Amino acid sequence: MHDERWWQGAVIYQIYPRSFADANGDGIGDLAGILSRLDHLRGGPMSLGVDAVWLSPFYPSPFADFGYDVSDFTDVASEFGTLADLDALIAACHARGLRVLLDLVADHTSDQHPWFVEARSVRDSEYRNWYWWADPRHDGGPPNNWTSAFGESAWLFDEASGQYYLHSFFREQPDLNWANPAVSNAIAEVMRFWMRRGIDGFRVDAIDAVGKDPSLSDNPRELRRPTPFPADPAGQYRLWNRDRPETASVVRAMRRVADEFEDRVLLGEAYVPAERIVAYAGDGSDDRLHLAFDFELFLSEWDADLFGHAIARGLAYSAPGTAPAWAFSNHDQRRHASRFGLDAAPLAALILLTLRGTSVLYAGEEIGMIDGPPGTGPGHDRIGRDRSRTPMQWDGSTSGGFTTGRPWLPLVDPERANVADQAQDPRSLYALYRRLIALRASSPAMRHGQQRMVDGLGPDILAWTRTLGSERILVLANMSRKEAIVDARGVGQKGRMLLGTSIPGDARQPIADMGHVHLDGLEGLITELTPPGPPRAVIGRG
Repeated sequence: MHDERWWQGAVIYQIYPRSFADANGDGIGDLAGILSRLDHLRGGPMSLGVDAVWLSPFYPSPFADFGYDVSDFTDVASEFGTLADLDALIAACHARGLRVLLDLVADHTSDQHPWFVEARSVRDSEYRNWYWWADPRHDGGPPNNWTSAFGESAWLFDEASGQYYLHSFFREQPDLNWANPAVSNAIAEVMRFWMRRGIDGFRVDAIDAVGKDPSLSDNPRELRRPTPFPADPAGQYRLWNRDRPETASVVRAMRRVADEFEDRVLLGEAYVPAERIVAYAGDGSDDRLHLAFDFELFLSEWDADLFGHAIARGLAYSAPGTAPAWAFSNHDQRRHASRFGLDAAPLAALILLTLRGTSVLYAGEEIGMIDGPPGTGPGHDRIGRDRSRTPMQWDGSTSGGFTTGRPWLPLVDPERANVADQAQDPRSLYALYRRLIALRASSPAMRHGQQRMVDGLGPDILAWTRTLGSERILVLANMSRKEAIVDARGVGQKGRMLLGTSIPGDARQPIADMGHVHLDGLEGLITELTPPGPPRAVIGRG
């Protein structure tokens, strides 16, 4: 029996609301714009066919971190619309069979949130202990050596009260103190507010940052080990303020609230090694989150050995009955068409959408959008993440069909990559995404089946099987830019090709000889292994 929970094997589509579609012509994407483009996702004649949409923050905010500095957790910023607009969007999504996830920013608030405004007003405020405050050291400096995610001190001195407050991210984002039950209760009410309005779950932002050791001990120096994760910008091993045991109680509290409602999901963002994912996400019988991203694969370089290692680790360390959430792009990192190369985008799509687990797409990757230049000056992200947040390219016009006004960020190349053109081209990247998602939806093995890695097929060949009952599928990916001939008879004697990155259309190809599989450079094939019989053809385009 396979897992019947809707998110297992689902395809989730991330929307950065500011950059998806602008309905009122002010150059900023909004909820009404998203509503106008829902046929792109599901229900339209040329839709992708995804299962759920994840909306990045649209809450009221001073936008010091473009919405991740929340000043009101239960409203919609005027730039994006109103609560009524959101209700209409949720209803329209559900009418199409689309689930809706929101971002839950649990580690911090904006420094303009009423909780923090009250907390810093006087030391004896009832909200003071909702945040982390500490006295200066004897020399007047910060309480310890902790640094923010961006390398500066994680402490900012508050002149009025004579204490420092903690911020794991920007200084405008003071950290909530989850050791205080009042914080847990307040965030629980935030979750209930949105779930009562019909949302289907949350992507939980920076869940690995919520726990801190109350001793405020100094962090030791980081000792570098082979890992896809980048070096800490301050050279610290975040022993006392990241991925802490205290996080378990926060996760339990969130799970209890989600379980008050039927069929809701919690997807955690935790930049932790694969063996630590199980501390955040588990199966349906425990008190952890339902899913967590695997960032080892996300951050790996384009290499068959590195990809294979990351995938195997992600699967091996998952809790029984579960698998990770996989992604190659998001609003914080460079787009994978730029990181891996635009020519590798079709094969990246095939890899992502054939893995066991939940696949998460970032708006624009289905047409091969690439990075723009980092933004500069007022109104732009201060650490250069604008390049992955440029507006969606709907058509080949100057504004890309995103807006009738001046877009908040310049578009990159709508004349090269846009939905209108690619939807009409059976050889396009968009057409490939549609076929991959359709195959995943129609094949029990592809959506719910077990995955077993296959080694020994060649130095640049990434391969695995997906199996459920009598259905057995082999995925082959040539990650080299040179052609390869693969002998896959150790996996199965014969196969019927279901889909290839270089072959348009959905027709299933005849039975083929698995002893001589031809793969062009950066080509991938999905083959259904069939019972023995006389060889009739060669898999591939040769």
